[in-house]
Amino acid sequence: MNKVLKNSWALFLGMGFIMMAYGFQGSLLGVRAVQEEFSLTATGFMMSGYFVGYFIGAATIPNIISRVGHIRVFAAFASLASLVILVHSIIIHPIIWFCLRLLTGVSMVCIYTVAESWLNDRSSNKNRGSVLSVYMVILYGAMGIGMFLLNFSSPKNFQPFILISVITSAALIPILLTKKKPPTFKKIKVMSLKEIYDASPLGAVSSFFYGTIQSALFTLLAVYATSMNFTILEISIVTFLLAVSGAVAQFPVGKLSDIYDRRKVIVFSTFGAAIFALFTIIVSRQMYLPEGLATTKTWFYIFFILFSFCSLPMFSLILAHTNDYINKEKFVAAGAGLQFLFGLGAMSGPFLCSIFMDVVGSNGFFIFLIFFHSLIGFFGIHRMKVRETVDNPDSQFVAMPQTITPAGIELNPTTEPIAEPEKTPQAEDLKI
Repeated sequence: MNKVLKNSWALFLGMGFIMMAYGFQGSLLGVRAVQEEFSLTATGFMMSGYFVGYFIGAATIPNIISRVGHIRVFAAFASLASLVILVHSIIIHPIIWFCLRLLTGVSMVCIYTVAESWLNDRSSNKNRGSVLSVYMVILYGAMGIGMFLLNFSSPKNFQPFILISVITSAALIPILLTKKKPPTFKKIKVMSLKEIYDASPLGAVSSFFYGTIQSALFTLLAVYATSMNFTILEISIVTFLLAVSGAVAQFPVGKLSDIYDRRKVIVFSTFGAAIFALFTIIVSRQMYLPEGLATTKTWFYIFFILFSFCSLPMFSLILAHTNDYINKEKFVAAGAGLQFLFGLGAMSGPFLCSIFMDVVGSNGFFIFLIFFHSLIGFFGIHRMKVRETVDNPDSQFVAMPQTITPAGIELNPTTEPIAEPEKTPQAEDLKI
């Protein structure tokens, strides 16, 4: 573990700054949209721009990295992300913000791909699991810290936008000063959608629906909390709980899935998330009342934590379940295909959820989550009736951050081996 941190500290530090800015930005834009009186539908449309950009970027980034290299790509798109957030504070309009979110999505997927392919180059068979664990902790931890920066200044001021730009720009410093030569980028093969569905119908369908859930959850939670009269500090707390709960829940849920039929764990987890989402609606009945009349939010926090525990490990569960039905050599290609389906679902999530909220009120946010979690659960029950479980010794649960790219999936210790890096006198001197 110490060797991992020693050799990759600059990359981890840079990604920490990026995720801190990302966590802050998501909450800030959601709250500001409500304060600017954007309609819920306009807010959902605007927030969906990020996932449209993420999807576009995922398809184009391999060619860009191959042409100009990792460091230039990281510098260019981190600079673009830093620039784009400043424009949000100058031009305030849902359509303009949609375009800016699209550019942010393209920038972020490029940054993730560069970082994760770089980490793959630093990894060996002995430390791949450690590298992925440290990377995931940094991503979730920095995101959670960023969400508390919402208290820095009023979202209606321009200072929060400047702070996000400063933090994003700071991420460039350790990366650009590295003496380590960047890796040679290799393109990841992707299984066709038909191949993925034939291998695991539950994996394919669940990945699509879960993309819809995740995109709405992370982009509209701050909007929901603002509409329910949460204070800025309370919004920070609830968004922080989402990020941290998801990271903590990965390992116990994953352990259960390695012991029991993974489909049962998926079904119980998704229905558990739906039930706890229902409980949050029940305890939130009077939270929207003015100060002094509103009920305590303690039970809301408790049920929301339990919801996050059940919901956020789902993509890792879906990936592990899909791997149960394919050969080890296809694990990375299958993960890339599932990410493609996840992205397709994610593009529509915020917009669809905003329609739910527009029709039935603020708690339409959780009704939306209940609906799509239940779809995954019922389809899982159906698949358990028509197909026997398979014991694949090469497949096991590996905790993955929600933002993982195909390059990051290669850090999964169960994928095809990575050759041990050759130790040369020059390599010893070239450390990040």
